[in-house]
Amino acid sequence: MAGGGGSHSGDGPKKARIEIIPLIDVIFFLLATFILFTLSLNKSNGLSVLLPKVENSVPRDPTNTVTISITDNNEIGWEKDPISLEEFVNRIHNYSLQVGPENARILINGDENANYSSARYVIDQIKRTGIQKIMIETRITPEHERQGR
Repeated sequence: MAGGGGSHSGDGPKKARIEIIPLIDVIFFLLATFILFTLSLNKSNGLSVLLPKVENSVPRDPTNTVTISITDNNEIGWEKDPISLEEFVNRIHNYSLQVGPENARILINGDENANYSSARYVIDQIKRTGIQKIMIETRITPEHERQGR
């Protein structure tokens, strides 16, 4: 009988092989997923504050935005730097001159325990420069807290 005889050609039993190509594909997929996930996180550029809760919100686009923080001690921060009121007025004026009031975007990152008068002062100073695009950062109330009312 040609070719069928039941005897193997001296190689012995077949050995298991580990295929590395599918492993590399899976690792690249996990890496790409991790990178996309971390890039999609909205990270605040301001000081650390406890944001007020809201029941609904619209996602924000943080590009070309300056973050102004108002802490619970009513201190003002520009991005991550605590600044004085006088320095805030100078920076907001310079920012408006640099990018133009029509292109300037401000994100107010205020603590939920900050005084309303501090937020009003910040908004008033921003409006004086002609900037119209002002956003207030909040955090969404978790579903279990909304249902518990």
